Amino acid sequence: MPKKVEISHRTIIFIALFLISLWLFFQVRQIILLVYISSILMVAVNPLATRLEKFRIPRSWAILLCYFLFLTILSLIIGSLLPALVEQTRRLLEHLPLFSETLDFAQIDQNAISGQLGSLPEKLLKFITGLFSNFVALFTLMVVTYYLLIERKNLDRYLLIIFGDKNNNLAGRIISKIEHQLGAWVRGQVILCTVVGFMTYIGLRFLGVDFALPLSLLAAILEIVPNIGPVLSAIPAILIGVTISPLSAIAIGALYFLVQQLENYLIVPSVMGRVVNLSPLVVILSLMIGFKIGGLFGAVLAVPTVLILRVIILEIASSKRFQTV
Repeated sequence: MPKKVEISHRTIIFIALFLISLWLFFQVRQIILLVYISSILMVAVNPLATRLEKFRIPRSWAILLCYFLFLTILSLIIGSLLPALVEQTRRLLEHLPLFSETLDFAQIDQNAISGQLGSLPEKLLKFITGLFSNFVALFTLMVVTYYLLIERKNLDRYLLIIFGDKNNNLAGRIISKIEHQLGAWVRGQVILCTVVGFMTYIGLRFLGVDFALPLSLLAAILEIVPNIGPVLSAIPAILIGVTISPLSAIAIGALYFLVQQLENYLIVPSVMGRVVNLSPLVVILSLMIGFKIGGLFGAVLAVPTVLILRVIILEIASSKRFQTV
């Protein structure tokens, strides 16, 4: 006799609610990503805002002061580097036909490229304007981060309401360690990008490379992507060196190799310490998964996501309630 499979009303309701939750999650995925990035920024800014509060500055004004300092420093850096960056980038792109001809990658119409390069400064200006045209998203990110920083002081009360007395200590401990790990990661990445970009610029200038500034900025930006970023930043520099001479290509490759070794064995241990220590295999796998899911942006967020998951898993596994199950 065939057996009848009966499904209870609770199971049907659970499946329906689960599917609706997945649909809602997909619809608001951009908002969730915005809150996630804001949370990382909140963790990075919170220590400075807390220190400013010790000088009897209201928290709201302390946060705004942090924003003002960050925007001022960023404006000074961009203002000082932009003219040289535009000029060197223009000359770099003007040499692309020579690079292509030397490397024999493809047959390129020299006249067509020269005609396109004539309006390069205008196109570069339009590109920069396009980056700043998304001001609404950036402003929203800063506003959300601001209110997360404001509500950070009320976190303990929220945890007590959500988890109660029994689980409040565990949740608070998890959040505290996540903040510590993410804060160390954000501050460490800023220092690493700055140091690697500066060393690369000094080395390229010493080797007489004309396009040291854009290449060093590329090295600093790609430093955000661990392991893979330094290798990717070395490729265009070495290709430019090939067009000069084989010896220059070897020297530039040796420079990037030296910078990467100093980063791996001296800078990273000194800056990061053992706070965010992860296995290289875990980092590479997380980068691959993050890149597969969200492209380069997903690869950048892969390591902090792994740090968060590691803290949660380790804290829950070491909790008394888990051990008694």
